[in-house]
Amino acid sequence: MRIDLNGASHETAAPTLADLIVETGIEAAAVATALNGQFVPCAARASTPLTPGAKVELLAPMQGG
Repeated sequence: MRIDLNGASHETAAPTLADLIVETGIEAAAVATALNGQFVPCAARASTPLTPGAKVELLAPMQGG
């Protein structure tokens, strides 16, 4: 299915938000997630289904100084 991931079109087979995080290779413990503009807590990611056209934001902290 096609979703919007961080502002870009993305093709995925991931059925849930948790599966999408695994697919992208982002460290799940260090990422904030939102689906269609709503914050999704870590505990709810595995039970949060993705649908075609969903707008997903995966935000990982950046290091630097």
